[in-house]
Amino acid sequence: MPHLLAGPAAEPLTPADLKAFLRVTHDAEDGLLALLITTARQMVESAAGRILLRQSWRFVFDSWPAAGLLVPALAPVEAILAARLRHADGGESALAPDLFTLRGDRAPALIAFDPPRMPRPDRALGGIELDLALGYGAAAAAVPADLVQAVRLFAAHLYERRDEAGGDALPSGVAALLAPYARVRL
Repeated sequence: MPHLLAGPAAEPLTPADLKAFLRVTHDAEDGLLALLITTARQMVESAAGRILLRQSWRFVFDSWPAAGLLVPALAPVEAILAARLRHADGGESALAPDLFTLRGDRAPALIAFDPPRMPRPDRALGGIELDLALGYGAAAAAVPADLVQAVRLFAAHLYERRDEAGGDALPSGVAALLAPYARVRL
């Protein structure tokens, strides 16, 4: 399970952008619009398996895969920030970055390593931690336009139906924009 360490510094669109899209001319709901943008971004990221703006995430593993490949559940991966072993006694040991080769330009990303060179964790569960920088970049301009549009449409959907409780289905327009990002298993 990935764990968020640090969220994005900004959102893929501003409350002013959403206000223009919604044709809202007052400032009374700017706080609500900012919250809806954040919620919509998180929902789009979850549905697409793509992190839009640079964030730091921790991935925890119990053991090294014999094939020498780690496949993070989220994409795109910009960099490996840190790697460490957690020990049974509560201590930790940093792992050298040159033990890993990152192919973050693909989805899913691949992190390759040489299994014989990897130290074995002495902790049965969660002994391996990788901190990764995920996202298309720090600026909203780096995010693909279709994903920004999905956030815009979903935020508008949430705004227009803010008095409704529940509802877990993505609007059809949002789902159509996210369809090309779906991971297909054969």
